Amino acid sequence: MSLTFDVVVIGGGPGGYIAAIRAAQLGFATACIDEWKNAAGGPAPGGTCTNVGCIPSKALLQSSEYYEHAARHFTDHGIALKDLSIDVRKMLARKDQVVKQNNDGILYLFKKNKVSFFHGRGSFVKKAEGGWELAVGGESLVAKHVIVATGSNARALPGVPFDEERILSNDGALRIGAVPKRLGLIGSGVIGLEMGSVWRRLGAQVTVLEALPTFLGAVDEQIAKEAMKAFTKQGLKIELGVKVGEVKSAKSGVSVAYVDAKGGAQTLEVDKLIVSIGRMPNTTGLNAEAVGLVLDERGAIVVDDHCRTNLPGVWAVGDVVRGPMLAHKAEEEGVAVAERIAGQHGHVDFNTVPWVIYTSPEIAFVGQTEQQLKSAGRGYKAGTFPFSANGRARALGDTTGMVKILADAATDEILGVHIIGPMASELIAEAVVAMAFRASSEDIARICHAHPSLGESTKEAALAVDKRTLNF
Repeated sequence: MSLTFDVVVIGGGPGGYIAAIRAAQLGFATACIDEWKNAAGGPAPGGTCTNVGCIPSKALLQSSEYYEHAARHFTDHGIALKDLSIDVRKMLARKDQVVKQNNDGILYLFKKNKVSFFHGRGSFVKKAEGGWELAVGGESLVAKHVIVATGSNARALPGVPFDEERILSNDGALRIGAVPKRLGLIGSGVIGLEMGSVWRRLGAQVTVLEALPTFLGAVDEQIAKEAMKAFTKQGLKIELGVKVGEVKSAKSGVSVAYVDAKGGAQTLEVDKLIVSIGRMPNTTGLNAEAVGLVLDERGAIVVDDHCRTNLPGVWAVGDVVRGPMLAHKAEEEGVAVAERIAGQHGHVDFNTVPWVIYTSPEIAFVGQTEQQLKSAGRGYKAGTFPFSANGRARALGDTTGMVKILADAATDEILGVHIIGPMASELIAEAVVAMAFRASSEDIARICHAHPSLGESTKEAALAVDKRTLNF
């Protein structure tokens, strides 16, 4: 006997659990299927983000930042410490507790919103009367609408599988039990830089090998150069334009053969190696072929602009479809799909999806970069303001970086905002709001910002677009 629902969501990550909650709010009988397990084998909804991504990495970043402040910066504030040490086991336990709080919070939200939860791997069975038949464990579900939100998996180097002991994905990188003396990273993306920052702060010698000739190629070039300078000063060794060859793993560590940018043969010897070269859509076990669900050459589910698949009543959101692999993008798509099922006009604007790298300094941006505007031949004006001229940043003792605003040369509409510096992840929200309402740089320049605050740097950058900064 099958259980019948209006909407069944496969996957309980940011896109999936949010879609399920919104569908339930709209009056649909809703279920969510998720297979993540905690250490005891119980349910752990939240997907990669909550379990081995966004949430635990931020917990470790916070812990390691506190340690670095105590080790290197407290003396500037007149605070003296003796015999400073780090208890990695306790740090990891705190991280696990933060994850558990988020897992439990999602289960509570399901209960609050009357979302039925099924723990296990969900898969398609066949087209059924009234919708689609799905299987999870020993249960059979029938849903009029199915939302696939199965996320993504870390991409491994060809022929070099993750063992999560010495060759690590994001999962293993979050479970390193002691500070490695030598840590290698292949790829200078978000995950690599964040995890590299954690262990560098705690004492590891970190080397980053990046195949591309440029650092953070998706970031505005001026901001990327500032980041490269800051990370190098901190002690990260970053090599660009390398070609990775054979990777050997042994009990003593990992050996990486590579060719450097000048063509020289090199070898990197490390205790642990984090591979951060992107992620692949996760459709394993979905049984897509049984119902004719179309995937592209990358294994992503093919959808239209409204997240509809080729099958009637079947939708897909988040990392498993096109677009940036970001938790907040998945959430917005999940809400939009639930509202479209209800006959509403769910909306996601990819032009105003912010990006954040939670290093120190933080990097955050939204909209177009200067190089993109140049390539498109679009006339623009640029304004920048350094945190070194901001009173709050000086008081914090964190003056690295700047705010940069790009605006249309003719209309002054804001086309992009790029920030590197303290609390960039929070400051970018003002820029997203401004761009959502198609504001001009003059609009931000005319808005009163609290003093002293980091947000004043955004106002000053807007003033700089018109070459009339007041504090620089």
